[in-house]
Amino acid sequence: MLIKRSEARAGKQRLAAAYAGLSSGGLDRRSFLKQAGVTGVGLASLGAIPLSTVRPAAAGPVNHQQPVTRVKNICTHCSVGCSVTAEVQNGVWVGQEPTWDSPINRGTHCAKGASVRELVHGDRRIKYPMKLVNGQWTRMTWDAAVAEIGDKLMATRQASGPDSVFWLGSAKFSNEGAYLFRKYAAFWGTNNVDHQARICHSTTVAGVANTWGYGAQTNSYNDIRNSKTMIIMGGNPAEAHPVSLQHVLSGKEMNRANMIVIDPRFTRTAAHATEYVRIRPGTDIPIIWGMLWHIFQNNWEDREFIRQRVYGMDEVRAEVAKWNPAEVQRVTGVPEAQLRKVAEMFATQKPATLIWCMGATQKTVGTANVRAYSILLLATGNVGKEGTGANIFRGHCNVQGATDFGLDVTTLPAYYGLDENAWRHWSRVWGVSYESMLSRFDSKAMMEMPGIPTTRYFDAVTMPVNAQTGLAQRDNLKAMVVFGHGGNTVTRMPEAVKGLEKLDLLVVADPHPTTFAVLSGRKDNTYLLPICTQFECDGSRTASNRSVQWGAKVVDPIFESKNDYEALYRLAGAIDAAAARRNMTFRMQEEVFKGFEIRANAPVAESILREINRGAISTGYTGQSPERLKLHMQHQDKFDLVTLRAKADAPAEIAGDFYGLPWPCWGTPEMRHPGTHILYNTNLHVKQGGGTFRARFGVERNGQTLLAEGSYSQGSELTDGYPEFTTAVMARLGWDAELTEAEKASIARQGGSASWATDLSMGIIRVTMEHGVMAYGNAKARANAWNLPDPIPVHREPIYTPRTDLIAQYPTLPDRRAFRLPHLGQSVQNRAKDLAPNFPIILSSGRLVEYEGGGEETRSNKWLAELQQDMFVEINPEDAGPRNIRDGAWVLVNGPEMPQGKAVRVKAMVTERVGKGVAWMPFHFAGWFMQEDQRSKYPQGTDPIVLGESVNAITTYGYDPVTFMQETKVTLCQIRAA
Repeated sequence: MLIKRSEARAGKQRLAAAYAGLSSGGLDRRSFLKQAGVTGVGLASLGAIPLSTVRPAAAGPVNHQQPVTRVKNICTHCSVGCSVTAEVQNGVWVGQEPTWDSPINRGTHCAKGASVRELVHGDRRIKYPMKLVNGQWTRMTWDAAVAEIGDKLMATRQASGPDSVFWLGSAKFSNEGAYLFRKYAAFWGTNNVDHQARICHSTTVAGVANTWGYGAQTNSYNDIRNSKTMIIMGGNPAEAHPVSLQHVLSGKEMNRANMIVIDPRFTRTAAHATEYVRIRPGTDIPIIWGMLWHIFQNNWEDREFIRQRVYGMDEVRAEVAKWNPAEVQRVTGVPEAQLRKVAEMFATQKPATLIWCMGATQKTVGTANVRAYSILLLATGNVGKEGTGANIFRGHCNVQGATDFGLDVTTLPAYYGLDENAWRHWSRVWGVSYESMLSRFDSKAMMEMPGIPTTRYFDAVTMPVNAQTGLAQRDNLKAMVVFGHGGNTVTRMPEAVKGLEKLDLLVVADPHPTTFAVLSGRKDNTYLLPICTQFECDGSRTASNRSVQWGAKVVDPIFESKNDYEALYRLAGAIDAAAARRNMTFRMQEEVFKGFEIRANAPVAESILREINRGAISTGYTGQSPERLKLHMQHQDKFDLVTLRAKADAPAEIAGDFYGLPWPCWGTPEMRHPGTHILYNTNLHVKQGGGTFRARFGVERNGQTLLAEGSYSQGSELTDGYPEFTTAVMARLGWDAELTEAEKASIARQGGSASWATDLSMGIIRVTMEHGVMAYGNAKARANAWNLPDPIPVHREPIYTPRTDLIAQYPTLPDRRAFRLPHLGQSVQNRAKDLAPNFPIILSSGRLVEYEGGGEETRSNKWLAELQQDMFVEINPEDAGPRNIRDGAWVLVNGPEMPQGKAVRVKAMVTERVGKGVAWMPFHFAGWFMQEDQRSKYPQGTDPIVLGESVNAITTYGYDPVTFMQETKVTLCQIRAA
């Protein structure tokens, strides 16, 4: 419990009071629990819902005479990938267990995972489609809802162009749902499509992909058990990813490993550390460069690794030389002796791993932070081996997979980008001409231009259209279609309200009404579509470690909810019908879904995955067929806990596989690649999951080779660096003769030439693997990423910083343009300097163990709501005392960009977890907005049990220049007693 209570009774009284205030009719707690099915009465009793049109979610008494079916699915919260075993009787989910056979969670769950059954039985879900009519929620049928939405979307497209609709997807999608949503946006004719990764790990993807090739975790939770030194910086897995901590702590105990936590806040993870380092928020790069200063001074770096596999380390040395111990302490507050100790452990007590999460990424320098972390790993040779690497813990259950499948404004599925070659590749996969795809966009320039990110959608609604100074597209955003995304997770919420109120159309498709539905003063043209959870449909999801797991449908969707596949299929049909009424031929449903098996008005998940397998070559999502994934779920007990490799007694059909076939899993499923547990591992043959750094950036720069020197994967016939493979490279080596006639014919149909990543036959990959080489080449990792704003990361003070004395020396980047929008930097920072004295406390935000994301699901879960009922702010005693703030008392918090006289009202937690001058708030709350209760805005019976103010009503302007990641970890605030 994070809020201290004098006695348990007080907490129970507060929860009872919360129940009494719910819009379902002011129930007492017993009546609420009775209607929720906890006392044996089904949810069908809720409201006046005719049973002929709604499937009840009745749990009822378990009849032990009836057979129980056990079904495996994946927890729908964080991306650790814990398996859930559901017990189903007569079509009702009657019980659950954490899956004992899973090598990831080994029979354990955190609080959220233990309560996921309530998501399916949850009475707070949307039960049927609704629309807002003059401020009142009105029930609709699915047919009527999608018909109206389709008509309004086509009207918007006709008047303002395809880019006037923003398609906001979700890390809650299955892989198949995410891929389908991105394909949907492509056929609509826009790149304005995004999801939660923009606000959690877009900077990770950009940072690590620009260092060694792929934007993902290099190792796994399980592999941390091999580490002898682990640094956790910008992450709090004890609360954010609790099951992952069993692997971390097991490694710590078995290896007597160093566990170093570097964080401004003494977290529950820090309580387990062998060394805790408190830093000033926003000084990640000085800490890393300060460590490297000691490493270079004492020759602790891995010189041979650098020589063979790293480009540009000399430029890093020059920047690091500026960060002597005195300067590091002046900027970060960390004393020399402690940082030297940490640097020595990381460089000499190996293997060592660096673990991070959003404390590193949600910064105006997020990409630069990630690059610095990656460079530290390269300098010490801690990548590409067991127990090493970048272990990047991601937040939502499929944020990795949704990112991989192009729910991103910068790329098509599998990171192909947006240039003509990328579009031609996916057009071939989709069975349409490139010219027909081009005709769906406003222009070729717009087809290849990154879209508007979710962090700035509201600016694209309100900002004047002007290619030089404003929004660079035909018209403003006029409509938003939101699947599975909360509205309270984006900064600058007062500005978001203005944007939402100006939209012509807002569609929210989710199991629960999200903050999008209630935040603004909208009165009309808002629609709610009830979408089921991932427990109510089939599909795969990708955990942080890149393992892909198949989740089988536990029960049919409850109430009138539908899965993502069916909702999108129905909406496509409605869009086509609306086009026909306008004498237009659009063919959305026909073209998007023609490659899939359609059953009961929805594409079958397995058929979507097979299309992914045909096209997602560059990332190696080609070997994970539905059949192989289902076999892994069936035989989870046959995989080793640490190596994730199938054991000796495993059935032949999974022999040699790594659990979940972590991508890249090269070639066709029939080639039986085992997946890649550890990226860039030269100690294995490529056919056994080995690899090199990817050659993405050419072969030479400034007279220096970009290819590896004397380093290659085991069994490689090429014993030095080499470029990416194309048919031309194959011909020079004479390997083209080894292509089969069918492979040659496939390449001929593509025009006679292809690269490894666009060869739909996958013959190039097959032949190169036979020769022991990587089709993507063998290059050096880049310490110097010359295409980024800061090729060598440099420290830049946060836009809102109390250390105004450091701005002249370490300013933020100048103003610039990106993603169709202006991006302000120094102009805002210069104005912020004058505001700093009035807002003397640094404000940061983060996760709680009880809740997740925007919190709509988890705050609607009675078992989790019991645990944390109040939004709060942590404040140091030295800051609380002069303000007359007592622990547990109400306080008002405001920030420099909030409207005059406005503040949020939250509980105070007076604690030394945060240092003097620093405050911290969780980001899961909504339902109150700047002291206004919004419970009455929810449709009756759908309001979450627990409401609270959002920290993002306070957070301020600031975006990473590479990805437009928002700044949530360092802004300023003032706190006073209420």
